[in-house]
Amino acid sequence: MIGFYQEENTFYAVVKQPFIESTEATDLEKVRLFLESNGFTHKKNNDYFSTELGIILEDLHDENVLTNKGVFFFIDSAIYLL
Repeated sequence: MIGFYQEENTFYAVVKQPFIESTEATDLEKVRLFLESNGFTHKKNNDYFSTELGIILEDLHDENVLTNKGVFFFIDSAIYLL
């Protein structure tokens, strides 16, 4: 996040993300294990939540989680507060 922007009555978070190149196919089972080891619970489909952090992560399918040299990059996923 690089800042905030307000237009009329709408407040926006401004983000900047570098181009991420996928070097291998994303294994969604490994994504699940990674998230669960970090306190997230699988909700349904490709959606997870953490009551400790108070957030929901949705839309974590293989086009929104890229893998570069074994590291996951979460792009274009939906993040909500519980």
